[in-house]
Amino acid sequence: MCAKKIRNSKDREKRLGLLERSPAYRIAYKDLDFLEEDYNRPIRLQLELLKPEQILRRHKIESTIVVFGGTRIIEPKEAQKKVNKLQRAIERKPDDKALRKKLRIAKSILAKSGYYDEAREFGRLVSAEGQSFDYHQWVIVTGGGPGIMEAANRGASDIGAKSIGLNITLPMEQAPNPYISPELCLQFHYFALRKMHFFLRAKALVAFPGGYGTLDELFEALTLVQTQKTPPLPIVLFGEKYWRKVMNFDKLVKEGTIDEEDLNLFVYADTAADAWNYIKYFYEAKEDGTSE
Repeated sequence: MCAKKIRNSKDREKRLGLLERSPAYRIAYKDLDFLEEDYNRPIRLQLELLKPEQILRRHKIESTIVVFGGTRIIEPKEAQKKVNKLQRAIERKPDDKALRKKLRIAKSILAKSGYYDEAREFGRLVSAEGQSFDYHQWVIVTGGGPGIMEAANRGASDIGAKSIGLNITLPMEQAPNPYISPELCLQFHYFALRKMHFFLRAKALVAFPGGYGTLDELFEALTLVQTQKTPPLPIVLFGEKYWRKVMNFDKLVKEGTIDEEDLNLFVYADTAADAWNYIKYFYEAKEDGTSE
């Protein structure tokens, strides 16, 4: 449709207003509608790679320790409160099957709540040895959420050390935990780019008991090391009893789907000190030339 003729100054001002408000007139990098178009996904991917990289370099983050684990594993006192609350509810409704199911799950979480304390202690141990005023080694990095990830960030926060949270937008709107260093609290849309930043500086991965997200990151790490897409790095499965119950790695060997040597890609640990000592030993042995 042709534009109306400009007859006077009022028409001119009106036309200029329409032009300035037009989406076409927006500067491209300020035009969110434009950036969110499917056609521009490569640009968004590039930005999610570039922004975190610039932030981490600016804050002199040289290496990281990745900690993953269940969001539902909370600290013991909170886990006990949930159990107590459900037990009181069942006293009022003893035949409520839904309540009994919730109680069973709550007791299971309570039994694993000690991992929260261990993750917090691990974050403290790592952060106490790796950070200085000029550069930052062994910086704890988590997915930024609650549970085990909160605990690891909290351990660093306990001693005033920096830690990183790589949060991601989810349908349930996962908020970052409050123990992440504000200047290192990042948010992603794409899981793929988030994964890249987990491993670009990673010197180890410690997987506490968890669900799909934890398994995803664990097998990503195992695959990267197995296929030599990343240099060898320590992979620690925290909580041997849990991992042996949920994953039968020996069965994979017997089925011929992995080699027996692939079992050497990870170790088990049950205390924060053991996990941290193994990671240090791995790199000390590497420096001495005694590693496999």
